[in-house]
Amino acid sequence: MLNPLIKLAQRRQQGLPAGIPSFCCSNRFVIESIFEQSKRFEDKVLIEATSNQVNQFGGYIGMKPADFRDYIYHIADEVGYDKANIILGGDHLGPQPWQNLPEKTAIEYSKELVRQCVLAGFTKIHLDTSMRVADDDRTVPLSNNTIAHRGAILMKVCEDAFLELQKQNPDAVHPVFIIGSEVPIPGGAQEEEGMHITSPDDFAATIDAYKTEFEKLGILELFKYVIAVVVQPGVEFGDGEVHKYNRIDAFPLTEKLKEYPNLLFEGHSTDYQSPQSLREMVEDGIAILKVGPALTFAARRALFALAKMEEELIDNDALRSHFIQVLDDVMVENPKDWKKYYHGSEKEIALARKYSYSDRCRYYMGDHRVQEAITTLISNMDNVDIPMGMLEQYMPIQFMKVRDGKLLKTPLALIKDCILVVIEDYNYATKHNYLISSIFNN
Repeated sequence: MLNPLIKLAQRRQQGLPAGIPSFCCSNRFVIESIFEQSKRFEDKVLIEATSNQVNQFGGYIGMKPADFRDYIYHIADEVGYDKANIILGGDHLGPQPWQNLPEKTAIEYSKELVRQCVLAGFTKIHLDTSMRVADDDRTVPLSNNTIAHRGAILMKVCEDAFLELQKQNPDAVHPVFIIGSEVPIPGGAQEEEGMHITSPDDFAATIDAYKTEFEKLGILELFKYVIAVVVQPGVEFGDGEVHKYNRIDAFPLTEKLKEYPNLLFEGHSTDYQSPQSLREMVEDGIAILKVGPALTFAARRALFALAKMEEELIDNDALRSHFIQVLDDVMVENPKDWKKYYHGSEKEIALARKYSYSDRCRYYMGDHRVQEAITTLISNMDNVDIPMGMLEQYMPIQFMKVRDGKLLKTPLALIKDCILVVIEDYNYATKHNYLISSIFNN
């Protein structure tokens, strides 16, 4: 069975629109929103997990690849979404979680990770071996050959795993692969400086290095499954800054892509770009648009708005969720997932914990105390009537939809609609004739 992502390059060769959002997220509100919205289209939905998030040791959400698959499929079943339309992806698969280990151990762990992903039915694999491990020389960058050699080793493991999977399921879809060494760190930049647009020569050198290493391992024929290269086209975000896509600055790079008709670009950290910028990226060959923190930022923003309304509508303080304070208390007690990302005065760091675009608070949403606060918040707001003036104050976009009879005034519907606003930007960028579709009449 042909992997649907292969059709992206084919469509681009034919001069047709070719793009797909890559939703890199495990937040339940976000996943439900994606599936509920996608039921109105016939397109595939790409859901990805990073190697830090999901791996054979559980990752930071406590799931192995098969667990993540089952979790996503369970949500699809609950909302009535056809699982056949789901593409599962593994992002930054390689030694990212094990950089403090020597090469031999880090690569062995990486091999097991990609093996489990393929066996779990992940059909989009981003091979990322661009980071140094413990015994690499830290005074010089990794060479293209070293990066490609390690990537080729993982590619061979993936192919062996697929052949194993195919014995159990003859209809299994062969995974496609994303390569590239110019990769922003998972979740966005730690600081503003240092971003540069990938040069055309570096892009070409990456491809040449991988082909050379594939040939050395006797797997050059597998390069046909490489559909895209991760590049830096000039988009990134920090705590409060967004580097907007500039297609003129990216032109030398995107023009070079025309020499590789079977390849596309994958753009990471596309969060918070305008709909027009996203569409321009797709038009320029950046067909796979990775997004994650912008989605959870929207969910967090909705929860904060509900919590502010709860303060006014629930008179008994003991019955309130205190969601905002609970979330911050949990983050302060366990700072490992935000401390190295946020800098400045105590006040600036406190604000970043709540409002940073990098949205490090997403790492804490699964904490049982935070979950209990969310449950209490939703229950409280389900049992009150939010005044329309208050709704307009805190959630003006959702107010207009409620006013016009297009959205229920329930906390869950309001949360999901905040997330939907972000999803709609990516639909506009990747779906042909989106603005004249029936979606805006529903």
